[in-house]
Amino acid sequence: MNSAQRPGSPALPRRSRLALALCLAPGLALPAVAQDDPRHEEPTDLDAVIVRATPLPKTAEDLTRPVEVLAGARLDEAKANSLGETVARLPGVQSSYFGPGVGRPIIRGLDGARVQVLNDGLGSGDVSTLSADHAVSIEPFLANQIEVLKGPATLLYGSGAIGGAVNVVDGRIPEAVTAQPLEGRAELRAGSVNDEKTGMVRVDATSASGNLVFHVDGLHRETGDYDIPGFAESAGLRAEEAAEGEEAEEIAGTLPNSALRTDSGALGVSWVGGRGFIGVGASLFNTRYGIPGAAHHHDDGHDEADGSEDAQVDIVLDQRRQEVRAGLDELGAFQTLRVKLARNDYTHTEFEGGAVGTVFDNRAYEGRAELVHRAWAGWTGAFGLQVSRREFSAVGDEAFVPGSDSRDTGLFWVGERDFGALSLELGARHDRSSIDVDPAVAVGPSRDFDGTSLSAAARWNFGEDVHLSLGLDRAQRAPAAEELYSNGLHVATGSFEFGDPTLDVETARRAELGLHWHRGALKLDAALYQVHYDDFIHLADTGVEAHGTPARVWNQADARFTGGEIDVQWTFLENETGAWTARVFADTVRARLTGDGERTVAFAVEEDGEVEAFTADIAQSGNLPRIAPGRVGAELRWAGNGWRAGLGAVRYASQDDVAAFETATDGYTLVHANLAWHRDTPGGNAWELFLDGSNLLDQEARPHTSFLKDLAPLPGRSVTAGVRVFF
Repeated sequence: MNSAQRPGSPALPRRSRLALALCLAPGLALPAVAQDDPRHEEPTDLDAVIVRATPLPKTAEDLTRPVEVLAGARLDEAKANSLGETVARLPGVQSSYFGPGVGRPIIRGLDGARVQVLNDGLGSGDVSTLSADHAVSIEPFLANQIEVLKGPATLLYGSGAIGGAVNVVDGRIPEAVTAQPLEGRAELRAGSVNDEKTGMVRVDATSASGNLVFHVDGLHRETGDYDIPGFAESAGLRAEEAAEGEEAEEIAGTLPNSALRTDSGALGVSWVGGRGFIGVGASLFNTRYGIPGAAHHHDDGHDEADGSEDAQVDIVLDQRRQEVRAGLDELGAFQTLRVKLARNDYTHTEFEGGAVGTVFDNRAYEGRAELVHRAWAGWTGAFGLQVSRREFSAVGDEAFVPGSDSRDTGLFWVGERDFGALSLELGARHDRSSIDVDPAVAVGPSRDFDGTSLSAAARWNFGEDVHLSLGLDRAQRAPAAEELYSNGLHVATGSFEFGDPTLDVETARRAELGLHWHRGALKLDAALYQVHYDDFIHLADTGVEAHGTPARVWNQADARFTGGEIDVQWTFLENETGAWTARVFADTVRARLTGDGERTVAFAVEEDGEVEAFTADIAQSGNLPRIAPGRVGAELRWAGNGWRAGLGAVRYASQDDVAAFETATDGYTLVHANLAWHRDTPGGNAWELFLDGSNLLDQEARPHTSFLKDLAPLPGRSVTAGVRVFF
């Protein structure tokens, strides 16, 4: 059965939905070619892009905290079906993987509840941190730029950003008048590995009065099951099954139940005046995706992975979001005031063999205010207030986390001052959070937490081209609901999962040394960091199997993360043939528990009305599970006369620094390429033809960060072609 025809899909036929999205794009006919118009030139120096994730706007190069930015042509080339895959080639950043519909950013080995995903400064409002098979409800194809804050961003965004934050800027609520009365962009693309068909359009317009600014966007994407180089199951799993006398799996060439369908759209309008703006917007995000290999986890692991319709698991995610944003400038002693409010209605339905299995509902509210003050005693800074509430419920046989009502309030200040060649940034934040649960269904009581975060960063400017930075942070994170109250079968991870309602706040202390050198055609960025965690919360394998299914518990122990990154870019030739740039990058992270001894845990599993009790000893030292392997990448880029092209490869090392009961993963190399031809027209419009390739060597690639690494490899060789129109 086609993915667009499964239960929960919109009633509008797929061809009609695609046509509806594309007919909004004006000027799709390609006019006569003219000389390039500077208005359509793409940014070549991403360090010069203003970063919006901080209340004190600066360029990426001027910020003392480590940040990566994707914008312009580089963002166009990186855009993928998931946010994680879009940012996965940035140094220090990789992606989780649960099929093509799910990819969450992993920053320096940290993911889930430690990496905050933001929609222009406000939380995404989804439940992607709850489970590895839950998608992020943000569409990267509609982004203007994507910013990755590496290291603790707790100071700005609270407990859930202790490992970093990814901020997607989409401009759905305009904050300024447009450069032209009507402008926008549209895109059509088709891909070979999964029969992808994607159409996207966004339009921004300013009224004749010059005060009202309108925004509209829409996207539709459909893919089929994707091609893989060999077998769906890894060689290790096939050998294990053969040794146990099980029949060998024969799924090869195409990965069953890996299809994807996504619809997204938004409307926004703002009044823009001389001293500020106020705007409102509404958006929707709806996606349906299959879970490859889910039959292995279903029914306590007894079903066969036959890819049949009766065995497959599909997820339908629907989110409706409303926002209000306002800004006011020149307030006497204060420079700016920015206020943001959002309301999200989110429903996530898991279908098992076409029938509704489990339904997750999440209603989230968030408000944020930032007040930037002028220099006080030489310090320029900003006060901030962030308030959020989440009403979560789960209903179904596999609702392993009880419903909860969570509230968070955070108050912070961040400031900076220059002392000649030395720039100093300081900040402090205090958070108060609570999780209320029904004691009749939860394994523990409601909890309240307090957390305090402090940050200091210094930058020495040895000249216009070189600066050295030092960052010191103390950040705290409160436990998430799933870490406290999980109690039952978690189909996505193929395990029974048990929380610990006595978990305490975890505390991270980071030290980072960074170097930036940018002289002429050569640019170098490097960083070394170490993070010590007190009471690090992690999902530990017990080594116990209950009714043939592994049991895992949420545990706390001290931990240490040590890593480094380097990124070198050199424009070694620039003449009449164009500009030729070589880039090399590498990153690595080592993560270990540093506690002592073992901890004895007890848990019980209910099966057919009978309860069986278990105990296990959890080691408080050793490697942490699913840590991203080290990488090295190289790329050659060329641009000239309206053309641009690139060829690159990323080598992922094998990962054998594994936790107890975890298997090692082989290394692999992914080769990618891109080619684009850009032309502007006499009317001020532009168009671009592009051709992108990924995994060009058709390598079998199994990310170590994926729970499905033995069941679902990455897609094989893929070629994507399309056209972009700018107007």
